[in-house]
Amino acid sequence: MKKVFSLFLSVLMLCGVFCRYTNAAEFTDELDCRSAILIETSTMNVLYEKNADTSYPPASVTKIMTLLLVAEAIDSGKTSLNDTVTASDNASKMGGSQVYLKAGEQMSMSDMIKSVAVASANDCAVALAEHISGSEASFVVQMNERAKELGMKNTNFENVTGLDDTVKNHVTSARDIAIMSAELLKHKFIFDYTTIWMDTVRNGAFGLTNTNRLIRFYKGANGLKTGMTQKAGFCVSAAAKRGDMQLIAVIMGAPSRDIRNNAASRLLDFGFANYGLYSVNSDELSPIRLTGGVNKELKIRHGDFSALLPQTEIRSVTYETELSENVSAPVKKGDVIGKIEFFSNGKPIGQTDITADEDAPEIKFGDMFIKLLSKFLMIR
Repeated sequence: MKKVFSLFLSVLMLCGVFCRYTNAAEFTDELDCRSAILIETSTMNVLYEKNADTSYPPASVTKIMTLLLVAEAIDSGKTSLNDTVTASDNASKMGGSQVYLKAGEQMSMSDMIKSVAVASANDCAVALAEHISGSEASFVVQMNERAKELGMKNTNFENVTGLDDTVKNHVTSARDIAIMSAELLKHKFIFDYTTIWMDTVRNGAFGLTNTNRLIRFYKGANGLKTGMTQKAGFCVSAAAKRGDMQLIAVIMGAPSRDIRNNAASRLLDFGFANYGLYSVNSDELSPIRLTGGVNKELKIRHGDFSALLPQTEIRSVTYETELSENVSAPVKKGDVIGKIEFFSNGKPIGQTDITADEDAPEIKFGDMFIKLLSKFLMIR
């Protein structure tokens, strides 16, 4: 069994290396912004942070939470991308970035999302909120509830847009933005919108250009949202993926768009140059002996495992397997029967469970009698 694991995991370890090996280092550059953070999304490991838990106005980066609730409503079946959204008088009166909706104008859910994700349309953000929750106020309550569920400890939303000329305490932190950004990226269809550079709505009559310039100019950029007001300064949650590694760099309160984009790019460059994702995907393993069951063997599998490591440490990953040679029935699918623990330079970096991949009921007297009778008849 250990030989099987050794061959299997050796192949996976080689597959887990997807970047050049470089010496890991700390990011020591000074960033001209109020706060910042860099995370890897599958592990939520923090690679850099600056004032990451201090609350600041986020401007239109707020719309990440707006889009998250919309995405969750779509994936839950509450609404769909093909639904028609009707703009209210309230939505049509939003200032700032917009697509100039008129009261009563109808647009597909898909085009509304596109307008928010690409052009940061405040009117569409409000229209979406009203479509899902009946009113912007009700939607904002849900935004704050979802923030608490996600562990966003330094956040308070007062609207769905991030417009802050009349709000009193509409704030969040760089860490909280990273948390809700990572959650939004779990909804894979959102990339269909956040990766758009230029597009149109209203049957081609109204053009959209992404406010996130990194989508065009940064290798691997796949989102996510920019924001700017006088109070907030220039903000961004910049997402990029290379190989299997998805990074998010958050910048809050930069003095200009170019400084903001440059800071986000430098953080992403640092992450991709110095770190790699060691990963093992869930898969079946060789069956083990089953005692007291209808069958003689039990199908088993191990779970997923990911660890973010300095590039220089990925090749040093080793493992230890804890698994008995047999297991007794009854066993239910999903029962933990062992584990694989991973180490880097001798230090534990995590583990994944080995579980039963099928139900294995205990053999009953009647089944045992039939088996014995069958053997007896075969001998005769």
